[in-house]
Amino acid sequence: MSVNPRAQRATLLLDAQCELGEGATWCAQSGRFYWTDIEGARLWRYDPADGSSESFDMPERLATFALCANPRFLLVGLASHLAFFDLDRGTTQRIVDIEPGLNTRVNDGRCDRQGRFVFGTKDESGKLQAIGGFYRLNRDLWLERLPLPAPAISNSIAFSPDGATMYYCDSPTREIRACDYRADGGIANDRLFTRLSDPNGLPDGSTVDSDGGLWNAQWGGARVVRYGPDGVETERIDVPTTQPSCVAFGGPALGRTAGATQVDAPLDTLYITSAYAELDATARAADTLAGGVFVASLARHGVAEPLFQGAPI
Repeated sequence: MSVNPRAQRATLLLDAQCELGEGATWCAQSGRFYWTDIEGARLWRYDPADGSSESFDMPERLATFALCANPRFLLVGLASHLAFFDLDRGTTQRIVDIEPGLNTRVNDGRCDRQGRFVFGTKDESGKLQAIGGFYRLNRDLWLERLPLPAPAISNSIAFSPDGATMYYCDSPTREIRACDYRADGGIANDRLFTRLSDPNGLPDGSTVDSDGGLWNAQWGGARVVRYGPDGVETERIDVPTTQPSCVAFGGPALGRTAGATQVDAPLDTLYITSAYAELDATARAADTLAGGVFVASLARHGVAEPLFQGAPI
């Protein structure tokens, strides 16, 4: 497929004013969209059935999270540790500290197809030093470091529909990488997947569609780009803000009856988070939608987000 020079354009769904919106996640169980404002230390939830939104305070900056098999809980990646968050009680249960003693914090993460949580960290010094790591929290809550290169800013973690390929990046390199990912957790054949061709923008959060394409939000580039399984760009979406940060397929589709269930939700709406972090006063005045949540209705369909299969003690 050739790239359409007239890219599709996303539209504003919610003027959320997030300093650092991230973690785009569609919950097929409830038919709601979740995301985080990292710097605001808040978890957000949007219900397309009635257009309502609500937020939850977090004890630390919330960088990433995963839906759990028990819908009462989320697995949350807070700045310094992983924990379970009880949506009913608003309480957390600490699981494990992450990189204690290092000037890093938890950053991007997704569940693999086996229900284990894979995530990475980022350097907090501002020097973009490759001192972080990539990790996996297994179903028994055992944490292991993955044999992947240390990142300065981990991002773009996603898994192919069959789970056999893992995607990830170190954003400052402007490259997205791929590796073979076995069901037993083994990793091999780490390789370059694609390199950003535009002169501006960094790879940020990603998701995959049912055809195996990788959709990547490109920070500073005002766009989301789809790459085929071969790493070649096939489509892009213009986003009316400079810093799109993460993407997720959800449903119901735009224009359909709200309140679709897991069975009939088509997962053909792309949700896009964004941020106003790092914009000076002049840039923010020009980028009035920065920090909002955007949507685009697509012909392609997403893959349901895997649930973390571990459970609180």
